[in-house]
Formats: sequence, structure tokens, C-alpha cells
Amino acid sequence: MTELDQKQRKLESIIKQYSRVVVAFSGGIDSTLVLAEALKVLGRDNVLAVVANSELFTNEEYDKAIALAKDLKATVRGVNIDYLSNAHIVANEPETWYFSKKLFYNRMTEIATEGHYDAVFDGMIMDDLSDFRPGLIARNEAGAVSVLEKAGFYKKDVRELAKKLGLNNWNKVASCSISSRFPYYTKLTTERISRVMKSEKFLRDLGFPIVRVRFHNEIARIEVPADRLNDLISQHDRVQDALTSYGFKYVTVDMAGFKSGRMNDDLSQATKAKLTATEK
Repeated sequence: MTELDQKQRKLESIIKQYSRVVVAFSGGIDSTLVLAEALKVLGRDNVLAVVANSELFTNEEYDKAIALAKDLKATVRGVNIDYLSNAHIVANEPETWYFSKKLFYNRMTEIATEGHYDAVFDGMIMDDLSDFRPGLIARNEAGAVSVLEKAGFYKKDVRELAKKLGLNNWNKVASCSISSRFPYYTKLTTERISRVMKSEKFLRDLGFPIVRVRFHNEIARIEVPADRLNDLISQHDRVQDALTSYGFKYVTVDMAGFKSGRMNDDLSQATKAKLTATEK
């Protein structure tokens, strides 16, 4: 038996401890694996996939997640979360991640309680424990269960098992809240968010599936993988015209290339430690 087989067995044994569960489903590969395994172990009647729509994620991602849950034969429910109603989130402070996840997990817990489900499953994995994740505190406070993490799954394991199981999004590019495109303490508004979302959609449609458009007031700073920089620069006229039409005055390319969580580089280690270790 391979190590992956052992982890899959452990995952399924953890899921078997519950009778009826809500799966917080984003359409990403982590929550897709959780949903697929929950359906396999508990059956369709005992699993509810809940997809959250909000101002901080694109409607395209929401629609794809709903469609994917249905393709997996899951019972699926869509809900709206108004993140911009929270002053901490609008202010885009380092604690924003805690408050946004608190809203998220509270909504999932409400749905689970209303439907008499045993637990809320999420898609957190082992890699998240070594990253800057203030939202883990909100998860712990809500009592949500990270079954992949408990079974020792890293991203490589998730992708390998998902591919083995025939999940067609096994190699899907990870997405993240649009708030990650804004430097901390830059106020989030619907207009600014729309500007970034339109810019990223244009670039994805242009052939850059991995892309971030970082917001710096009048400046758009584009990140794509380093090996795609020449491809991007070769189309500078089209990119410039599009992004300025969305409201940016200047369009720049980050020569260091794409890096997930780039805005967190501005936080000191002491701040990160405080926000991930202190109970709220």
C-alpha cells in the first residue's frame, strides 16, 4: 500500500465518524476532493455542498463551483456573504483575513445547524499550517473540520489523489479573495474591486491563467509567472489599452514574476505570529 493509499484510507475513516455534513465548497481542488470523498463515504443524501458568493470572488468562479458540485451529483446550495458590510474587511487591515473567515464559517455553521448536520468540512490542508492564515483561528472557533489536514494531505497529495479519482479539476489554478490584490490599509470599494476583476479576466482570456493584478491606486502591477513575462510584454499595447479603460492610469509589470501572497511580505514576522496565534 502506498503512502497516498494510506492517507486516503485515513481520510475516509475520519469522514466515517460523521453522519451528515456540510462541505464548504469553493470549486477548488481541495474542497472538490473533500466533497467527492464525503459523497463516496456518506452518500448524497447526507452531504450538502454550500457555495458562497460575494463581492470578493468573481461570479464566474461561483457559477463554475455550482456547476462542478452538480456534476459530482451533490446536493448544492448557494449563499451570499456581504463581506463589505464589515468595517474591518473594508479597511483591509492585516486582521481582515480573520474577520472574513469568521463571517464565512459562521454562515456555514448556521446552515449546518438549521439542517441538523453534524459538522462543517472545509478544504484546509497541511500546507496552510505553514502559511500566514489568520482564518485558521476563525475555523477553530467555529469548530469546522479540516479533514484533509487531519489526514495529513499536502497539495501534492491532493492533486495526485484527485487525478487518480478522475476529478477533472485536479490541476486547477488556485484562486484567492480579491482583497489579496490590495496593499494592507488600502480601502476596499466595489469600484476598485471591479477594476481589478475586469483586468484579471482580460488577462486570463488573453492566455494567462495564473495572474494577479495588484492595486496601487492609479497603478496596476501585473504578476504572471516569470517564464511568461516575455509573452505578456509582447502584448503590451493590448494590455495597456484594456487596463486603462478599466480606470488605471499606469500599467506596470512586476519583473519578479507571480508570487502568491505577495502583499503579506510587508508584514513583520512578529505581526504574522500575533495574528495567527492570538485568540480573538
